[in-house]
Amino acid sequence: MKTADELKTKLHIIDHRGYPAYKELRDKYDFGEYILSIDHVQGDPFAAPSRLSVHIPMKKAMFPAEYYAEYVKRVTLQDHLTRLFASRIADGSFRAKGSGKSGLLSVSRCGQEVLERTACRVSNESVIMRFEAGFPANGRSINAKELEKMLFDILPECVKNSLYYNRINKEKLKEAIELCEDQQYIREELPKMGLCAFIANGSVLPRQSGVSEKPMKDAIAFCSPESLQITFALPNYGKITGMGIKKGVTLFVGGGYHGKSTILQALQNGVYNHIKGDGREFVITDQSAVKLRAEDGRSISNVDISPFISHLPNKKDTTHFSTEDASGSTSQAAGLMEAIESGSSLLLIDEDTSATNFMIRDKLMQSVIHGEEEPITPFIERVNSLYEDIGISTILVAGSSGSYFYVADTIVQMKEYIPYDITQKAKTAAEQFAVFETERVKFPAYRKERIMKPDSVLKREERMKIKAFGTDEITIAKKTVELRYLEQLKDIEQTAALGYILKQMQVCLLDGKRTLVQVVDILEKQLQKDGLECLFGRGEVSASLAMPRRQEIFACMNRYRNNY
Repeated sequence: MKTADELKTKLHIIDHRGYPAYKELRDKYDFGEYILSIDHVQGDPFAAPSRLSVHIPMKKAMFPAEYYAEYVKRVTLQDHLTRLFASRIADGSFRAKGSGKSGLLSVSRCGQEVLERTACRVSNESVIMRFEAGFPANGRSINAKELEKMLFDILPECVKNSLYYNRINKEKLKEAIELCEDQQYIREELPKMGLCAFIANGSVLPRQSGVSEKPMKDAIAFCSPESLQITFALPNYGKITGMGIKKGVTLFVGGGYHGKSTILQALQNGVYNHIKGDGREFVITDQSAVKLRAEDGRSISNVDISPFISHLPNKKDTTHFSTEDASGSTSQAAGLMEAIESGSSLLLIDEDTSATNFMIRDKLMQSVIHGEEEPITPFIERVNSLYEDIGISTILVAGSSGSYFYVADTIVQMKEYIPYDITQKAKTAAEQFAVFETERVKFPAYRKERIMKPDSVLKREERMKIKAFGTDEITIAKKTVELRYLEQLKDIEQTAALGYILKQMQVCLLDGKRTLVQVVDILEKQLQKDGLECLFGRGEVSASLAMPRRQEIFACMNRYRNNY
């Protein structure tokens, strides 16, 4: 390790040389209070920025051990420090001048969710913050004086005022930690109380716009019907009351623009903890919940969809179903069976994004098209046995068909964003209309294990390029994996992480013998023990990854073509 003075001397030596001479700076430098590591140097001032990291010994950072002893608290602490560092570094960005990206300073942009990220890592030994910097240049010549300003004047102030316990607002950090404790408490209590989700009274569910996750101003606050109200005594917040959504089948109905989809979107995002002021801090959903929808055109590989689709006219085997271009109904059936495989115990469905023939077939259609002529067993005929036989609950939004009144355990009407428990009213009305009839039968037996073979092309790739395009898709070794319909992916850094996870699974874990569940179990243990850093071995760690859920890991693998 070199000293900060040696870095300054190097800068003076390479000043005005060609830009590639910056690569000589790659090393670790002792700044006294912290170590600055120059991990990767960009090729020219217009290329992707250089990657740096700051390492602070915990004996100097001095954060209370109780704040990082448990996983959820540690992730919250890391998230809080990343946000603090981001606000400081933004003030210093581009204060150094030059061409291209000269003077840029940036770190992960955290959204409303609290996610584990490679940007910050807290342990007993140290606090590590990873970030990017645009090394200054005049044209393509080194401007060392401006980089000296960045590394010796701007950066130390950012580090000092955001990464040391004694220099930050301790009360705000405590609030963040206590909020995460309360959120985790509810999440752990849900199954004990026979619930799959909870929405606190006073929650603000609508968002500012389709491109903003911030709460809508002057929105109507959520208020639970009395019949569905429950109260938690939280460790820090105290008593909190709201709507408890019971396990089983829950149906949300109502007119258009009255808040049905809004409540479902809040629930699908309730698998994550949220920051204070988001409005959805106490919208807590079963962490394994999967938003299910039709995905016309997706690939399906060796999935048993026979509980929903069988005896196809072309005699195609639906217990080992594969296609490169799925229809709406087959894609939704495959998505459901894949969700079961991933360990999900809650399905979230909006009729607006579902295949109609997968969801319902009414009595009139049944009388015209007999069962033996229709290969699809609609979801309505399986929704009760899904819960009763294999413990998977459903929360469904519907606005056009009343058939689900017959199978729902709880029915809630959304009216001007206010929920009303209309279970008894809807059940009474349903008795007057014979629009749906079915026997309650056991959920059919299905194949529970799949074995994937690794993609030999990926195994041969020495330098594998991975790139994320928003939350829509990733490319890995020039192959595209479409993720646009995974609505619970919230951050491009989660998408990027899925690319590296896919690589790890394909290259290191798939062996043609382990099942997909076994492979993901092994990977999850590695991630829990060592974080996303384990995906890089001894190589350089990306500063821009965020942890995806187990369900999205399965979904990414299932959408990778050439799996079998």
